[in-house]
Amino acid sequence: MSYIKNEKGKPKITTNLAFCALLEGKLPSEHIEFNTLFKKFDEKVQEENSAVKPSALGRSHGDWYEWLLAICAWNHFASDQNSHLAILLPNVAQFDVSTLYEKRLNDLIIDLKKKVSESKVQLITSNPDFVIINGDLAKSKLGQISIIDDISVDNLITLEKIYLKFIGSCSFEHIEGYISVKTSLRGDRRFQPAHEGSLMKALYTHLQTREWIITPKGLKYYAITTEMSEADKNALKTVATHSLTTVFSLPQAAVDEAYVVNTLQQARLAFSEILS
Repeated sequence: MSYIKNEKGKPKITTNLAFCALLEGKLPSEHIEFNTLFKKFDEKVQEENSAVKPSALGRSHGDWYEWLLAICAWNHFASDQNSHLAILLPNVAQFDVSTLYEKRLNDLIIDLKKKVSESKVQLITSNPDFVIINGDLAKSKLGQISIIDDISVDNLITLEKIYLKFIGSCSFEHIEGYISVKTSLRGDRRFQPAHEGSLMKALYTHLQTREWIITPKGLKYYAITTEMSEADKNALKTVATHSLTTVFSLPQAAVDEAYVVNTLQQARLAFSEILS
C-alpha cells in the first residue's frame, strides 16, 4: 500500500503508513540520530514522489518524532514496575485535557473558565503533547501490557487512543505532569513550552486552592526537543507567572527540565528520569 496519496492533484503523505514503511516495521538502532533518520526518510519519500513539498515533510517529522517518543515511553513503563506512563494527547480541538480529571475537578476548571469569561477575557488553553499518568492508576486501567517492538499502524493507533481510557478517572494526584515535544525550538516556538507550562501549573494551583490541599506534591512540566541552543535554554527558564503573585511560596519554573532527545538512547535516559 502506497503511503502517498493524490488529493486534488497534489501528493499527500499518510504519515503513519510512511512511518511504518520507512522503518520497515522495526525501531531504529539506539544511536542513530533522529534528524539523520528523518533526512533519510525525506529522501525516500521524494524518490517515491518528487512533488512532495518540504513543508509536508516537515509536518510529518513532528508526528514521527512523537511516535518514537510514545513507543519509548510505553516500553519504559512496560519494563519498569515503578514507572509512571506518558501518553500522547490529541490537540485541543479534538479533546480537552481537563476532562481526564474526575468530574468534580473538571467542573472546577469549567467554573473558572466561566468566571474568567464574565470578566470579558478568555482562558484559552492548549493541550501538551503528552500527559504523565500515575503508574498505579495506569496499571489498574491497562492491566497486563507488553513491550512494543513491532512498528505497525495498529500499534500507533493504540498509542494515540490510550488517553480515552483515563477520561474522568484522574484524581488531583493522578496527573503527575506534562511534556511538550518540539522537533526544534526556533524563535517562534521557543516560548510555547514555557507559556503552556505556566498555564497548566496555574490550573493545578487553582485546583489545589479549591480543594484545600495544603501540601501538594506539585505538577511537573518538561520539554523535549532534538536540539537546544543557549537562547533556547534561557527562554525555558521562564518563571511560572502565577507563582509571582504570592509571598507564601518560592517562584516556580514554568518548565522543570528540558531534554535534548535525538536518539533512542537519549529518549530512554530522559524517560528514566521523567517517569520515575
